[in-house]
Amino acid sequence: MPLPDFTLIILIVVLLLAVARAAIKIVPEYERGVIFRLGRIQGPMGPGLFVIIPIVDQMVRVDLRVVTLDVPTQEAITRDNVTIKVNAVCYFRVVDPVAAIVNVSNYLLATAQIAQTTLRSVMGQSELDELLSQRDQINRQLQQIIDDQTEPWGIKVSVVELKDLELPQTMQRAMARQAEAEREKRAKVINAEGELQASEQLAHAARVMSTEGGAMQLRYLQTLKDIAAEHNSTIIFPLPIELLQGMFRLEGGRPSGSNTNGTPPNAG
Repeated sequence: MPLPDFTLIILIVVLLLAVARAAIKIVPEYERGVIFRLGRIQGPMGPGLFVIIPIVDQMVRVDLRVVTLDVPTQEAITRDNVTIKVNAVCYFRVVDPVAAIVNVSNYLLATAQIAQTTLRSVMGQSELDELLSQRDQINRQLQQIIDDQTEPWGIKVSVVELKDLELPQTMQRAMARQAEAEREKRAKVINAEGELQASEQLAHAARVMSTEGGAMQLRYLQTLKDIAAEHNSTIIFPLPIELLQGMFRLEGGRPSGSNTNGTPPNAG
């Protein structure tokens, strides 16, 4: 039984739409389409709209955006024999779509494995103090090593950052004791420097007072003023020798055994 004319038209339209869908490709700005024609590479295409030959051509999409790779926690032994656990984050992107498809079967998995092995290797070549105090240098070393190994795959590693560094409990307690001892050391040094400066100032003040006769008396009077401000009920203080010497000099100018008008005490 022959098919109606409208049914044939529908079949032709469906066939044309299927061919057009297979031939017309639209690639966004952040992707490239790597074209294989009968198994041979034709190069990347895009972005935008282009046409391929159905069945003859095959297209593989490659994302060019930056990929955030979370490197899982790795256990390693440092050069000074300390067992640590560390994880990191790696940022990379594809700069050569053809190399990323042709030179490696799965560039995401390969980059992740390279990042893990490199992380353990660098941790094993570094000491614990370097990992704690020179983290920027360790990050640059990781980035350079991973980037060199992934360069043939068309991968550019831009940043590698250590995230968490987990230490054993015994090592944490030992570091806490070390930090406490270091703080006590700095406190003692500062205290000793303060005492040295104070002793130098006191020695200088003593030399000034020893050369100036009135300086000691002024200091004595200032001390009496400070004591009187404390609201004490009774104050006992010695009489300074300098005041006695002054009184002796005043008495030495008068005749012995006479009163103020020069008459002997027993006269009359």
